Amino acid sequence: MKTLLLCVALLAAGSVRADELADADALFAKKAYPEALQKYTRLANAGNVTAQQHLGEMYFYGEAGAIDMDKATAWFRKAAAKGNAVAIASLEMMKQREVRRADIDYWMTKYDGSDVRTDEYRCPAPRFPAVSRQTEEIDRYSAKMKTWQDCYNRYAEHLNAVTPLSKRIPEDIRKLMTKAEYETASKHLDAVQEGLSEDARISAKMVVADFTVWRDATDAYVSQHNEIVKSGPTPEREKDLEARKNNYNGAGTK
Repeated sequence: MKTLLLCVALLAAGSVRADELADADALFAKKAYPEALQKYTRLANAGNVTAQQHLGEMYFYGEAGAIDMDKATAWFRKAAAKGNAVAIASLEMMKQREVRRADIDYWMTKYDGSDVRTDEYRCPAPRFPAVSRQTEEIDRYSAKMKTWQDCYNRYAEHLNAVTPLSKRIPEDIRKLMTKAEYETASKHLDAVQEGLSEDARISAKMVVADFTVWRDATDAYVSQHNEIVKSGPTPEREKDLEARKNNYNGAGTK
């Protein structure tokens, strides 16, 4: 009889722990992290392998209040020792984080966007003279401006296409990042993106300003030149004037 009562008591305890784990999971799903942490901790200390795994994850991702890699490792090891596949994979991932630390830091602080503006999108700014007076020169500088404008528009489209730059983080590195690391990397990459855009805007304003000065001066010269040509002697007038000169010279010799 005593043995039977002991078995019933053990089954009841197991049921309570299962209910507690479900409660902890529900709290975690609702992002009630302090309450979930309390329940997971009680279960983990009692030997529940799933709770140990979840505790490791909460300390790893900072959901336990702060990121604590030492505690995360300790709980993952406890769960892994009992064959928990997630904990085993998590420990391997943490080893990879150490191996790839420089790559993680690169995307968080060192990436400069140089792979975005490749030679294809480096648009040399054309230099314009103060004014152009020959049609050939006007056409040549107009073509240079068109070439630059086409290149700039391609670059602007490319820059928009790669936004946000966080898409450029390799997936194998992204998987190794904590939530906080990814957020830091995203902020850094957003700043790089804004810097690239601002540089492009400043460059465009300078080119357009130089082109406008050249175009206005050239247009003014062309208009003035056309007015002079329009008001000057035509070939017919020059021929008539020459005939008059000849007539005058002939009359003067008689």
